[in-house]
Amino acid sequence: MPDTNIESKTVPAAGNQHASFFKQSGWLMIANVGGGVLMWAVHFLSKKIPKAEYGTFVALLGFVMCIPTLPLQMVIVHQTAQRLARGRLAQLSSMIRSVTLATFLIWVVGVICAAIFQSKIVEHWHLSNPACIYVTLGVALMAVWQPIFWGAMQGQQNFLWLGWSMISNAVGRLTIATLAVVVLGAYVTGMMVGVVSGMIISTLFAIWMTRSLWLPRPQTFNWRELLREVLPPMFGFAAFSFLFTGDTMFVKAYFSDDDAAFYGSAGTLSRALMWLVGPLATVMFPRIVHSVAKAEKSNLMTLVLVGTGVLSALGALSLTILGPYIVPIVYPKDYVQAAMRVLPWYAAAMVPLSIGNVLLNNLLARSSFKVVAPVCVLAITYGWALTKYNKSLIMVLQTMGIFNLGLLAICGLFTCIDARRRPS
Repeated sequence: MPDTNIESKTVPAAGNQHASFFKQSGWLMIANVGGGVLMWAVHFLSKKIPKAEYGTFVALLGFVMCIPTLPLQMVIVHQTAQRLARGRLAQLSSMIRSVTLATFLIWVVGVICAAIFQSKIVEHWHLSNPACIYVTLGVALMAVWQPIFWGAMQGQQNFLWLGWSMISNAVGRLTIATLAVVVLGAYVTGMMVGVVSGMIISTLFAIWMTRSLWLPRPQTFNWRELLREVLPPMFGFAAFSFLFTGDTMFVKAYFSDDDAAFYGSAGTLSRALMWLVGPLATVMFPRIVHSVAKAEKSNLMTLVLVGTGVLSALGALSLTILGPYIVPIVYPKDYVQAAMRVLPWYAAAMVPLSIGNVLLNNLLARSSFKVVAPVCVLAITYGWALTKYNKSLIMVLQTMGIFNLGLLAICGLFTCIDARRRPS
């Protein structure tokens, strides 16, 4: 018997699904782009700090981005949407509490390891101040907790407050980082303090807005069954996350600090394409989970696929044309020539990745988990390839582009197979 009648806050009537979808995804685009611009504005501070310090900042952000926050968030989205659709709020409360506690304990182990190997970390990453290690660890904890509660809001389809939480993250990051660098004269540590401050604000915001999901008395449930449901999407989205962000850490390891800074500037601009098209998949995912749980038909994936393809292609073309005018606005003038050598390659590589992301979201939302194994093999092979094909920054990006096309091909194949198997 269901333990509650609470449903997703914004599940629309069947006749209004498309209008509601475009309204919600439109709002998240505004929040994503607005918040993204504010977060991108932090990179204006590159003009106030040495290139080596900025390269370290980009590398530390790359390290944090490689934490599997996306898979964690999408698993929470999947479970929240599914359990709300089936009226199992007490089990959802138990899961959210358990995951929050487990991630905290893992983080504590990470802090202890960082303290033990502090000197080696400082030497390998060329850090000027060991304090940034522990600030980055604070970012790592928020990077784990934030997707838990953002995922709960997304699964609840509470997109209004999800957008405001994203904006609060950006405002906090820019404000605190600017004060730390401009007023206090801090470098990479000050910028990372800004990052963690924004994440703390937005995470507390999300915790409060999802209290109706984790405050109810928890109820035990079959953990083996849960693991069978969550491990495949966890690995699938982890593989995608590595394809999206892994290149930054390899560039930091194999290239000079200046090259890492130039590369990071192009990467920041190119990844902004995901701010533009990401909300389409963000709104689509819980809706498809809800439709599958209710045995309802949905054609949202087709709409999202077309919209993502058009927007990402136009965005990449715009970056290639307008890059020489955009880069000097944010970065020092000597970044322009080096950044523009790699920007067109970087932007182009984001197009198949964006489209592949839609197909992967659709498959995992439908619990079509056979795609996970080949995507994971692709990600592992990509990591190996980056250790071999890194003679130049352009070679790194060519490698990225090839593997992103591989993701698109794999997800396209499994989408066709899944569509044939579903009843018409």
